[in-house]
Formats: sequence, structure tokens, C-alpha cells
Amino acid sequence: MSEMHWADVYAAKIVREKGPKDRYTCASGITPSGTVHIGNFREIISVDLVVRALRSQGHDVRFIYSWDDYDVFRKVPKNMPQPDLLKTYLRKPITLVPDTTGRADNYARSNELDVEEALPWVGIEPEYIYQASRYRASNYAREIRLTLEHRDELRQILDEFRTEPLPADWWPVSIFSGFTGKDMTTVLDWDGEWGLTYRDDETQQVETIDLRETALAKLPWRLDWPMRWAREQVDFEPAGKDHHSEGGSFDTSRKVVKVYGAEAPVSFQYDFISIKGRGGKISSSTGEVISLPDVLEVYLPEVTRYLFASTRPNTEFSISFDLDVLKIYEDYDTCERIYFGLQSANDKRRAKEKRIYELSQVGEVPSEAGYQIPFRHLCNLLQIHVGDIEAVLDMLPGITEGQKERLRARAVCAWKWITTFSPEEFRWTLAAGTSPLVELSDVERKAIHDLRALVENLDNLDDKDFTQRLYDVAKDNGLETPDFFKMVYMVLIGGERGPKLAGFIRNCGKERILPILGRY
Repeated sequence: MSEMHWADVYAAKIVREKGPKDRYTCASGITPSGTVHIGNFREIISVDLVVRALRSQGHDVRFIYSWDDYDVFRKVPKNMPQPDLLKTYLRKPITLVPDTTGRADNYARSNELDVEEALPWVGIEPEYIYQASRYRASNYAREIRLTLEHRDELRQILDEFRTEPLPADWWPVSIFSGFTGKDMTTVLDWDGEWGLTYRDDETQQVETIDLRETALAKLPWRLDWPMRWAREQVDFEPAGKDHHSEGGSFDTSRKVVKVYGAEAPVSFQYDFISIKGRGGKISSSTGEVISLPDVLEVYLPEVTRYLFASTRPNTEFSISFDLDVLKIYEDYDTCERIYFGLQSANDKRRAKEKRIYELSQVGEVPSEAGYQIPFRHLCNLLQIHVGDIEAVLDMLPGITEGQKERLRARAVCAWKWITTFSPEEFRWTLAAGTSPLVELSDVERKAIHDLRALVENLDNLDDKDFTQRLYDVAKDNGLETPDFFKMVYMVLIGGERGPKLAGFIRNCGKERILPILGRY
């Protein structure tokens, strides 16, 4: 019996712990208070992988994504235009803050759109729930009243996890002022039914609101989250280290949810993600973030999914923009070859890689493997052709139309990586007629002359013969092989090293190499 993929393990656990149901509900969500970064995406795709696993086991699944967009605007991110205007909206709900980029109706919606537009690219299409519109329509009036009825019980639960007990005048509800729009208010009284009286702490004005008709009341996070578990009958929702820490919001919510007549969902803790080879740490509040669209500039959607499908959620890993990009593409290609039987593997490895490959696909599994060209080689071909993707595709033997479309998309990512993120030593450009000449000794010039004669005869030599003749040119001219190669690279690309020389010259072709050598 091969080891099951972790998503299948959790799918089975959900069914086992929640019992047979007509439909299982899996949830994810976040406050759109800043750019939703790739670390947040780990939760979304973790849920998606479990949703797919449940569906593959024959279950009906509802996948909800909750935008906690009735949260408070606490600070102005660095990357927003008109910061002085935005400052005037501090302490108001983020859905009432203008979007100074001009993209959307409000600040929260702009951040939501970034995610909602990108997720379908990686095959994720949840049902979105907007908490601001729910709260503002008084949809949670019954739940808020229930919360007030259990005020003392909830205080006891929350105090278990606090170093200092909540004050005697604590109320389990927060109010946005009807006078200023800010959350700087104090609850004064509740009439035991639907009437709640509060004071605006800035203006000292007092107002009584009807929970059934108000847009101003909401539950604090530690009560809101478990309330929604009960309301939506959530069976599964993972959370990050911060929520899953001992005494964190998950521990609290596990007890609070019982007040609302439900049990906590099956969950797991996912670890953080770091970014490698691209400056700046992940942080929504500063605006210095890496988002899903940023990652998709370099990684194909299926390779992006592969990064998460091939890693256990509780394992920290890096999304790399440095030379590791080459290895990640190679790992994905190995997985694909094993899936299609193009590379042998033992039964356990084959079962593991096949499941990872299935879960990595955006839609249906392709009917054939992609064109198996190493990512490094693709990068070299693109540099030879100065980014002309169609020229690269035209020179590849035996490529099918389906493979061409997939390789075209990969080449777009490869060229973006080469031109934006690859290390300097990886980048090169073939010398042109206007490039400055390299200073050569008479011996070196003679060696270049001999190399030119060899390249003219390239079509009549196989790879092995051509490689051997390269070594012979160095030897015949009394040059050490490394020195000869270094000199040839300087002449061809202006650097001391480059792709493997024999293959490089062949890939460039005589029509590109001979004019360069002919200048010496």
C-alpha cells in the first residue's frame, strides 16, 4: 500500500470525524487589509487540494472563501497613493475606505479583486462571502443577540486564555459609530432583546440601535470566526502558526463554537513561506509583498500548484526566484515523466508522483507529457534567439501542437526569469558586429582561426566528434583546455563562462557563430 497524499489523508479524516453528509463545507478566508501575499495563498491552495481530494472520493463539497472586509482600517500601507487622504479613514471599516489607486469601489475591494482575478489562473474558484455586506444587512442579528445572551459564559472562555481577565464592563460586540463611522465607541447597555445602546467616545453622543436593522454592530474576531463556523457548518478550515499556537484563536474558537451549537472543524497548521532570490520580506502592511501574480510571472500555474502539492503544509519552504527556479522546473518535469511512464520509478514513488501530478494540474490532466526540454536549455535557446519564442519553437524537432502551446507559456516565464531575476552570470548576449573586440595573442588568434574552420564543417560532425575536435584545437595550439574555452566564451558572449561549449555552438548555428569568429 503506497503512502496516501496528505490531502487525501485529510479528506478521509473529515469524512471520518464529521460522519456521512450530503455535502461537506471547506473554508478559508482573510482580511483584505493589504495585498494578499503568497503566504496567504498557502491557506487557499491547501483548502483547494483537500476539496479536490474530497471530490475525488465522490463527495459533494462547498468551498467558501470569506472576506473579513468589515475589519478596521488600522494603518496606511506604504504602497498606496494619497496617504494623507487615507489617514482620515483610520479606525473606519476597510470597505468604507476609498481605493486611491482608482481600480475599485473601495480599498478592501481592490485587494479582493487582485485575488479573485488571479485564483482561476491556478484552477481555484471558491464561493466568496463578503462579511461587510452580511453585517451591514444585519444578517447576523440572531447570532449577535445569542452572543449577548451568553456574555458571561464567553467571558469565562476568553479569560482562560488571557493573562489578565476581561474588565467587568466588557461586551462581546463592537460598534462602528453612527456619528463618525469609527470603531471608537463604548457599549453602555443591552435591553435583553434587540436594543443596544452605545456612546461615541470622540463626540460623547449616545445612540440606541436595533440589531435587526443596524449596519453598525459586529462581533470581535475571536467570536466572529467560530460564529461563522456554526453558521456555515464548516467541516474543514486550516490556519497558520499564529492562530494554531497554544492558547491562540483556534484554541479559543474550539470552545466558543459550542455556544453557537456546533463543533470546531477539522484543521491543520500550515507553516510560513519565505521568498528566495528576490529582495523584501512578505508583509501585507508595508506593501512589500510577493503576490500570486508575481509568482505566476516566473512559474507556470501547474508548477505553482506543484510547489504546494509536493510539500506537506506543516513544512516551511521557499519560493525561489534565483537559480533554484531551474531545479523546481526540473523536479516538476521529473514528476510529469513518471506520470506518463517516460521515466521509471518504483511502485511507491510512482504512486506518490502520480497523485502530486494530478493535484498540480489546473484542470484535467493533459493527454500527453509536455515537450521534455530542460529549463536551463530552454533559457539558453531563448538567449540565443534574444527572446524570440516562436523562433525557438520552430527549431525544436518532434513537437506537437498541444506541446507547443504549453511550451510557449513556459518560455514566457523563462524569459521573464532570465531578464528580471536570473543571476548576472547566467545572462549573456551573443557578440554583434559592433561589440568591442577581445584582445588576443597571436597563438589565441590562430586557435580562433582553427575553430572557425571546425565550425564551417559542423554539419558533417556528430556531437561526440565535434566535442573531441574542440579539445584538439586547444591542444594543437598549445593551450590549456580551460584557458581555450574561457577565451572562446569571451569572444562569443563577452564572459568567461557560459553554456556547455559544444552544444552551445551547435544550438547557435553556423550562421550566428561564423561572423563572430570571422572578426578575428
